[in-house]
Amino acid sequence: MGVGDKEKQGMSCERLERIERFVDDNYIATGKLAGALVQVWRGGGLALNSVLGLADRERQVPMAEDSIFRIYSMTKPITSVAVMMLVEECKIALDDPVSKYIPSWDKLGVHAGGFMESFQTRPTGRPMLVVDLLRHTSGLTYGFQQNTNVDAAYRKLKLGELATAGTLEEMIEKLATLPLEFSPGEAWNYSVATDVLGYIVGKVSGTPFEVFLKERIFDPLGMVDTAFYVPEEKVSRFCACYAIGALGSKIASAQAPTLQDDPHVSPYLKPPTFVSGGGGLVSTATDYMRFARMLLQGGELDGVRLLGPRTLALMTSNHLPGGVDLPRLSRSMFSEAIYEGIGFGLGFATTITPAATLIPGSAGDFFWGGAASTFFWVDPREDLIVLFLTQLLPSSAHPVRRQLRTMVYSAITDSGS
Repeated sequence: MGVGDKEKQGMSCERLERIERFVDDNYIATGKLAGALVQVWRGGGLALNSVLGLADRERQVPMAEDSIFRIYSMTKPITSVAVMMLVEECKIALDDPVSKYIPSWDKLGVHAGGFMESFQTRPTGRPMLVVDLLRHTSGLTYGFQQNTNVDAAYRKLKLGELATAGTLEEMIEKLATLPLEFSPGEAWNYSVATDVLGYIVGKVSGTPFEVFLKERIFDPLGMVDTAFYVPEEKVSRFCACYAIGALGSKIASAQAPTLQDDPHVSPYLKPPTFVSGGGGLVSTATDYMRFARMLLQGGELDGVRLLGPRTLALMTSNHLPGGVDLPRLSRSMFSEAIYEGIGFGLGFATTITPAATLIPGSAGDFFWGGAASTFFWVDPREDLIVLFLTQLLPSSAHPVRRQLRTMVYSAITDSGS
């Protein structure tokens, strides 16, 4: 695409090139990231398609536009779309109690003291609803947060861990034996809730969850490289994954990344026993951009409609109780959304007060990221999608997400809507 085309898209060619130079100079050349891929979509086409560095540092394999990435929690928006497709068909309702689909959860209590072998509980204030799973107000948690005795029980039972040898059904059974962190609706806590949604999708549809995604989302949208594992014929395109020190360490960003998952001996090379709707997918820039374009266009892409535009509007509205932002309700030690002025919808974080975030954006833009520093956002007001793919754990290692937001919005030259 030439300079004139980019100017028609309301983007400065010089400032778009500045984004590429910034990522290359500050992250690739310094060794902070082995490689990265940045795409900016506006005005019906790619304004920036920057492919930088290496997909596999050890083998000196260049990053390519069709490289395959572990997208981790960027799986969550896809699972959430699957749920809302069933909501549109009236097979699920957002205010259904979760126990309607998981009867063994009917008597879940809230942690009131003790450890795994001797938990004390109190009754919940109200039942857990499907909407609580979508917006992370269910009372469930993730073991890696290392914040409470309930987190510790998740770690001991390896709940929600992609490397587990168990199944999704076994996770559901084990969760029935543990207390909730809080009564549903009282707080926001990043959790295995989206894995639970994957289980519900499979149960309600009568189709295995991974098959539902393939038949109802991936195949219709032409997402040919998105799956829960990498087949043998695609291994050469699979990125290596790196990590810095102890994940989440305050000194992590000062350390050099080391190989965390070799793509040639990775667990991702065979179908998993635990199919994670919360973090299990691999994908490419082309595939995920098609998914994001469907979201930007109100649920439709190239004649294929997955959702109605009113449903997308519902999903991307702030659903946090009381209309507050995440800092007012969050109990998480870890989150892809840590800013003032950010709410949470049905599968996405969403900007509710742009000025409070102290970075550019629009009310109603929505986004999410993955543990290996991947990130995307959609801004309907600006007709904008930005996709950032790389492979570095943890996602908190570098401020690249905030930096990209600042630089992309500074490259917009038209007055907007």
